[in-house]
Amino acid sequence: MDLGIRGRKAIVNGGSAGMGRSAVLSLAREGVECFVSARTEDRLVKACEEIAAETGSKVHPICADHSTEAGRAKILAACPEPDILVGTCSPPPMTPDYRAISDADWREAIDISLLSPIAFMRAVVDGMAQRGWGRVVNIATVAAKYPGEIRALSGSTRAALANYCVAVSKVVAKHNVIINNLLPGMHHSAFVEKQFTERAAAKGITYAEEVAEFSREWRIAAERFGDCDDVGDMVAVFCSQQANYITGQSLVIDGGATTSVF
Repeated sequence: MDLGIRGRKAIVNGGSAGMGRSAVLSLAREGVECFVSARTEDRLVKACEEIAAETGSKVHPICADHSTEAGRAKILAACPEPDILVGTCSPPPMTPDYRAISDADWREAIDISLLSPIAFMRAVVDGMAQRGWGRVVNIATVAAKYPGEIRALSGSTRAALANYCVAVSKVVAKHNVIINNLLPGMHHSAFVEKQFTERAAAKGITYAEEVAEFSREWRIAAERFGDCDDVGDMVAVFCSQQANYITGQSLVIDGGATTSVF
């Protein structure tokens, strides 16, 4: 299916690995010119070169920390009038004890996963509205809708982000600016693989065994973790022309780990 976004320009923050990289890949396959930010330059450049070679689309690396004012200015200078804004970031560590979360942990989580995406939306959404077309997709976390102690840092800040996105979506929908959120559960990202490899080593078991054990413990109906490309493809769908009547939504992608009728 042609998603109707060929020739559009997208900013993808946190796009060098994991779900962000998958979002860049899916958009580039649709002919979108992508401006990709991340903090680790070598990994970022490598990812952009690989995606450009595979898709034939233009993919521009921007080494910057999008949680800082200077980083945001650098990204927006490279693409001041994006048609598409996709936001994600490396999630904070799991928090098995909420009492151990420090003030510094809270400030970092708020800066990168709440204030940064809000600042980007404030910078680009009005321009999208004036041009009569725009898409914003924030890749958040299932913990924004279904809180859990181990995701207290990421869930709480992204729940606030989802609330803000829905509020703004009501204002700009009449200008064909569509704002939605994706709420992924457990996926085989570099972050997850690192954490679960360490967990497995501490128990003397394999990564696959640790994933299976976690899937049983958390009652993931699919009995496995997802692939990041599954999330990336949904980003492209939410950015498509066909998504023009879907706004202010937060789609859970968790393999059936959570239970809700709506």
